[in-house]
Amino acid sequence: MNLVLIGATGYVGRAVLEEALARGHRVTAVARNTDALPAHAGLTAKAATVGSGDPAALAAVLRGADAVIASFNAGGWKNPNLGADTVAGYAQIVAAAKQAGVPRLLVVGGAGSLEVAPGQQVLDQPGFPDEYRGGAEAMRSVLNTLREERELDWSFLSPAAHLVPGERTGRFRLGGDQLLVDADGESKISVQDYAVALIDELEQPAHSRTRFTLAY
Repeated sequence: MNLVLIGATGYVGRAVLEEALARGHRVTAVARNTDALPAHAGLTAKAATVGSGDPAALAAVLRGADAVIASFNAGGWKNPNLGADTVAGYAQIVAAAKQAGVPRLLVVGGAGSLEVAPGQQVLDQPGFPDEYRGGAEAMRSVLNTLREERELDWSFLSPAAHLVPGERTGRFRLGGDQLLVDADGESKISVQDYAVALIDELEQPAHSRTRFTLAY
């Protein structure tokens, strides 16, 4: 497929880029710093800033893609305006995808909006780290907005509670809105296996207009 990957140099974006290229997809990688991208015959680099509020410029980059994968990071966890910048960035991505006529949008989501019990989300539990709250609340808002979206065919993949460097095993469990934990109460997935699940969804859609999750 012809893919556009937004945030291709980030923690998750790098793993997704590697997985997509390994499977033979052609990727246009959008990043602030394209010098950080690897050389690859299937890769085209595009320098662009997401969050400018101008969907038309981004739509020009997205036009002709079979799908957009958004792994957008609005400046990192230390950005004092992370929440607002994240929401604005995803609003621009959605608007640009519509303008460009892209049929599918896959979003790298967060774990904060997963449920630990009916009506109780990870984000709202005592002890949730304050340094991650702004970004987690923003991604919950993005998910809620997507759930009202009727034009785009979107999927939102939330990782396990701990998204860690590790191996590409291809063995994991999938779930819906509930946080997945193992027999020891741990919720973990490697960023490499997260990328496997995301590209699996791209190739064989099974979660149209919904959020899903994964863990070991």
